[in-house]
Parts: sequence; structure tokens; C-alpha cells
Amino acid sequence: MKNVFTFVLVLFLASCNAIRVNYDYDKNTDFTNYSTYNYYPDMDTGLSELDAKRLLDAVNSEMQLKGIRFSEDPDFFINIESNSFQAPRSNTVGVGVGGAGRSVGGGVSVGIPVGQPKMEREIRFDFVDTKKDELFWQGQGQSTFKENISPEEREEKLRALAAKVFSKYPPKK
Repeated sequence: MKNVFTFVLVLFLASCNAIRVNYDYDKNTDFTNYSTYNYYPDMDTGLSELDAKRLLDAVNSEMQLKGIRFSEDPDFFINIESNSFQAPRSNTVGVGVGGAGRSVGGGVSVGIPVGQPKMEREIRFDFVDTKKDELFWQGQGQSTFKENISPEEREEKLRALAAKVFSKYPPKK
């Protein structure tokens, strides 16, 4: 029983910091045509300058692992956009009435928020063919974040997000 409790606790804690990933792509794309990349020159990531540098380093590492090289004359551009928002709270109010025989009872339950609201960060990566000027792949990662964490923790979170998003590239058709 103790092992089951420990497993459930670990699973719960892991799900709290999970990175959720979505991706989409043009099904007619031949991904073998893309071996070099660069970033849009006027890209505004929506991140602080230091976080943007951390994220670009993480993306460069992921691209390198996939054998895709950075180039001044690239096959595709990467555009990165992010936004932060407060995750909706799961407050609930419930009213119930029930009875058995001649007894009637009722009840009210109220969910009370505990702790601070969760902040979420969503980062979207667009891959755009430089010759056709068309979007051919898009990946998006979303996870919780805190502003007051150390630079090392920020870097680790951004690296984990980039790794998870780019695990979906190229897509398995």
C-alpha cells in the first residue's frame, strides 16, 4: 500500500509541472528538403532578453541534434512567439438536495482557492519555407512557470520545453 501511495504522489507531482505540446504541419511537405535554418530578423519572442537567449540556445542545440544547421541562406526561418497568462482557477459552488423516505436534506459546497494563482507560459515555434514563404510546421509548448526562479532553473525549464516540442519534428507520417 505504501508503494502505491508513493507512486500516486510522484505521478501527481510530475503532472503538475508537465509540458503540454501541440503541433501541426502541412501533410504535403517533404521534410527532407529542410537542412538549414535561421531566425526571422525582426522576431519578437515576447520573452526577456536573457530568457530569449536561453531559448535560442536550447533551439540551436535541438536543431543540431537533428542534423539541421544554422545558415545565413537557410531553407526555412523559425519564428518564436510567447505569452504568459494566469491559468483559470477551478473554483466550484455546488448545491444539492436529496431525500430518502420522509427525510429531506440539502447541502452547499464551495471551492475556496488556496495559494497563489498559477502562471502559464505558452511558446509557439513557426517554421516557414524561405522560398515559398509558407508555414509548413508549427509546434507549441505550454507549462507553468514562476518569475522568481534562478537563472539555472529558467534555463532548464526552457531546455525541457524546447526538447519536448522538437521531439515532434519532423513528424512521423
